[in-house]
Amino acid sequence: MSRDGTGLRRGWTTGACATAATKAAYTALLTGAFPDPVEITLPKGQRPAFALAVESLADGAATAGIVKDAGDDPDVTHGALIRSTVRRGEAGSGVVFRAGPGVGTVTKPGLPLAVGEPAINPVPRQLMQGVVTEVAAAHGGSGDVVVEISVDNGEEIARQTWNPRLGILGGLSILGTTGVVVPYSCSAWIDSIRRGIDVARAAGHQHVAGCTGSTSERVVTQMYPLPEDALLDMGDFVGAMLKHLRRHPVPRLTIAGGVGKLAKFADGHLDLHSGRSQVNHELLAALVVDGDGSPELVEAVRTANTALGALQLCQREGLPLGDLIADRCLATADGILRGAGIAVDIVVIDRAGTVVGRSRHPA
Repeated sequence: MSRDGTGLRRGWTTGACATAATKAAYTALLTGAFPDPVEITLPKGQRPAFALAVESLADGAATAGIVKDAGDDPDVTHGALIRSTVRRGEAGSGVVFRAGPGVGTVTKPGLPLAVGEPAINPVPRQLMQGVVTEVAAAHGGSGDVVVEISVDNGEEIARQTWNPRLGILGGLSILGTTGVVVPYSCSAWIDSIRRGIDVARAAGHQHVAGCTGSTSERVVTQMYPLPEDALLDMGDFVGAMLKHLRRHPVPRLTIAGGVGKLAKFADGHLDLHSGRSQVNHELLAALVVDGDGSPELVEAVRTANTALGALQLCQREGLPLGDLIADRCLATADGILRGAGIAVDIVVIDRAGTVVGRSRHPA
């Protein structure tokens, strides 16, 4: 399938793949034959069909495996082999989920799953429960089953995700609310930011920090004694972080990032990716005017190649452009938070990790 107007292929979530594998495995458990390809219905009515990469039926268990195709999205789980093993359960038990190798287990509160549960999110659980009911009705089954989901090399892949910081240990999460991966929507990253906030709140943390990358995170941990699960890897998605905090506030927030990205945030941009927002040099020049910079400096900043170049010009003249950018970022953040009662401070750094700007009234 293609995304309208882009030519980019959409893909399927881990939850959709696990659902299809579960349908194939339970069908084989009841009939002795694996449907291949196997078709499922997604929440918005799409009916994709999945080819099986693995089939096994022995010792009262059926296993089916599907290779995840994330389309043209740069998804770390693209190409992962997702397996579902289905066994008969106790009478009246319904569908019981288990985490197999490569699927994580929840160890911290704040997620939409209880501590100790396999990291199979609510919508994929509903989809799998639905196909179990469907197959049971078609082939005379009870619908009482144990479903074990596993992902080959999932524990290794999970190290590239937020799972360890969120307290999901042992592997990946089985995700997806629609079953469809939209290329470059970065929905998984945004969902991880939200879950990070939820986990921090559940742990009782009073202060969290949203950082654009590893350098800004290192700087923040040198400034404040924050535990790992109070650090939010917001990347480019400062808007998604702030909007979730507006609904689920904490008392204190630090936002830290490089001068280029925070110059865009100062200009009101909430997605800081270079392909979706650009530094406004007219804004930087206006800040230099506000800082009583000379006309020559104003013009030099207006025509600078980068925000970092503009900063360096101002540093030579003793004008604190970094602080002025931080103050504008603070105004942008306050506008999004809309009186949520969150005290915010901004930390601007250069590429070396040197602090080059702070908001004037840090929390």
